[in-house]
Amino acid sequence: MPLTTQDVDRFEVARPRLAAVAYRLLGSAAEAEDAVQETFLRWQATDTARIEVPEAWLTKVLTNLCLNQLTSARARRESYVGQWLPEPLLDGDPMLGPADTAEQRDSVSYAVMILMERLTPRERAVYVLREAFDYPHREIAQILDLTEAATQQIFHRATKHIAQGKARSEIDQAAARRIVEEFLAAATSGRTEPLVKLLTADALAIGDGGGKVPARAKAFEGAKAVATFMRGLFKPAPAKRALIGGSPEIHIATANGGPAVVAVIDGRVVGIMCLELAAEGIAAVRSQVNPDKLQRATGRWAAADHGPPLFHAL
Repeated sequence: MPLTTQDVDRFEVARPRLAAVAYRLLGSAAEAEDAVQETFLRWQATDTARIEVPEAWLTKVLTNLCLNQLTSARARRESYVGQWLPEPLLDGDPMLGPADTAEQRDSVSYAVMILMERLTPRERAVYVLREAFDYPHREIAQILDLTEAATQQIFHRATKHIAQGKARSEIDQAAARRIVEEFLAAATSGRTEPLVKLLTADALAIGDGGGKVPARAKAFEGAKAVATFMRGLFKPAPAKRALIGGSPEIHIATANGGPAVVAVIDGRVVGIMCLELAAEGIAAVRSQVNPDKLQRATGRWAAADHGPPLFHAL
């Protein structure tokens, strides 16, 4: 039975929320879009007149599609070239979803997206639905075909895992920008000492090139090691310009609600460096340079007013 205009409208109203759920579950905007499209196809193929609560039905279908995707993704990532990192989303991207509460903002932070990779697919689903979208445990139980008590236990376990790994603290945007400016000034100074002072003692730096762009797969650990790496990364060299196709413009931006450094060449985002801030300093620097995971960011960048670059690197 073909969908009515009302059926299509119902789905389109739900689409932004479904995409936001899928992104948090999968860590990939492209995979999230695929999951939403597959949900629409399921919606199209069902007798919508028999569905009492369309929102609940759509969420259940989408969540279970994502759970299947997460299970297969774990196997694929074992053969992924280098370190797999989530796809960062720039400020204002609707796929980031609700940001009204601290819990909602935190659930999509890059640091928490990294930590959610350690959860089982079911733990991740319960955590996202409860923490980011405030679904009651009764509804989560129906979505996942579990008992309410089971979802409460799973949520407690997932929350504990996330809390144990978090170094992030609430820092206002003005302070965050100042820290990033100091970080870039130190990284381009040619000296490691200023950088070491900005980093936590156990700071780490890692990148995701997907086998398409050179990136450090094994993390640099410790303030001195990270500072030395950053000093070398920002040191100008003709070979680097040739490798990436030019001299990138460097901007300060916000990705996944946190401070980020964005590198752009001819309007194309070629790298997003997400900084994880703690009370003691910068706890982690995670760089996404896999071009497949920067396509959405490039589209967002072209549509946004980002102002002039701080400087040209390399």
